[in-house]
Amino acid sequence: MLSVYKDVLAKGLFIVCILLAFSVSVAHPKALKNRSVVIYTSLDQIFSEPILNDFEKDTGIKVKAVYDTEASKTTGLVNRLIAEKNNPQADVFWNSEVSRTIILKNKGILARYESPSARDIPSQFKDKDAYWAGFAARARVLIYNTDLVKPEEAPGSIFELTQPKWRGQVALAYPLFGTTSTHIGALYASIGKEKTEDFLKRLKNNDVVIVDGNASSRDRVVEGELKVGFTDTDDANIAIQAGRPIKMIYPDSKGIGTLLIPNTVALIKGGPNPGAGKRLIDYLLSREVESKLSYLKSAQMPLRKGVKTPGHIPSFDEIKAMEVDFEDIAKHLREAMEFCQKLFIR
Repeated sequence: MLSVYKDVLAKGLFIVCILLAFSVSVAHPKALKNRSVVIYTSLDQIFSEPILNDFEKDTGIKVKAVYDTEASKTTGLVNRLIAEKNNPQADVFWNSEVSRTIILKNKGILARYESPSARDIPSQFKDKDAYWAGFAARARVLIYNTDLVKPEEAPGSIFELTQPKWRGQVALAYPLFGTTSTHIGALYASIGKEKTEDFLKRLKNNDVVIVDGNASSRDRVVEGELKVGFTDTDDANIAIQAGRPIKMIYPDSKGIGTLLIPNTVALIKGGPNPGAGKRLIDYLLSREVESKLSYLKSAQMPLRKGVKTPGHIPSFDEIKAMEVDFEDIAKHLREAMEFCQKLFIR
């Protein structure tokens, strides 16, 4: 009789435990939701995916990533986030540049989040109201084919590329997208509308070759189809590390300086998994991730001193950076895009 009683009691306790577990899962659905996170990212999948995989392994939080395409860099995901404003599907936006992150902030797409990981990031690379933070910068550089151009003949400034000797020999990504449009916006903010538009007209008149993206610009120079190209340090470093015949120039070291463009990360307002989103942001803004991005083929620059990097990666304060406010770039972006669309009509 006693054994029967014990058996009934054990079965009763088992049923109670099942009911309690069920009630916890029903009462706290967010606990289950926060085991996954949705991120939209415009950083090339080959670079961003390993970082997101490491986060997933470290935390057990499932990462659902949506990547952008090379031809419409950043713009496609930004438009998607704007379209989803009233029904957000993403938790985090990892942008490979900054100006369109600011546009999203101004449109009310982003939520404030002051990540503890961002405390030692220089103030110039993060939003004063904590809507976004920057990390792991790239630089807008020039590359040249070393089989076609001698080092002493290479251009030291972007403004030299309007000279007759470079006619039809310069590649530029279509300036309505990605870091190229940010670069044009930065010129508007730095040297003014009149000088920027005059420079762009002279590039056009010098038969600049418009290509689909920064990787295409690099490839045309690598293959010797063109002598010089505008691109970013990540695209340039991939070719250099592969032993291709190009060298990289940080332009305008004696003038306006080189534009540095950080990655940015932001929390989406009303996203489905805010808790997991914040954890992912904390991770992306960590020194560990800046170090990892510097060791990948993208070779991105940490924004903080003391981050472990390969020896060939300069820190942001070791080159002459263009002095420009990212908010000013965002303000000029629409005007710059409208001008470029008319000038470089395709």
